[in-house]
Amino acid sequence: QVQVEESGGGLVRPGGSQRLSCALSGRSLSTTTMAWLRQAPGKEREFVGVVRRRGGPAILADSVKGRFTISKDNTKNSLYLQMSALEPKDTAVYYCAASVEDLITSRLWNAREYDYWGQGTQVTVSF
Repeated sequence: QVQVEESGGGLVRPGGSQRLSCALSGRSLSTTTMAWLRQAPGKEREFVGVVRRRGGPAILADSVKGRFTISKDNTKNSLYLQMSALEPKDTAVYYCAASVEDLITSRLWNAREYDYWGQGTQVTVSF
């Protein structure tokens, strides 16, 4: 029923920018809690940011705050991650995830609360 698909990854030079897209199908983005996560080689999965299903601004992790922004287009049913000032440490597989629940704050940052995941898109920051 519900499908999540990321796109837009690739090779980018340090200091460059890249925009990732997350297409949600099977339900309305406007009633879905969404999140971006990433996993670097040899490191644990971490949240990049979340967007409540009720709207409002995205909440970004401290590690990317000031460099990344999350936006959504309800008309296109798509979520976006705009990345700038990219560093080699940003190299990771980036995942988009969705939850049908209106999660309270503490649950927003628990990966197990998200029922639907994309396959991930690789972002490599290197010369």
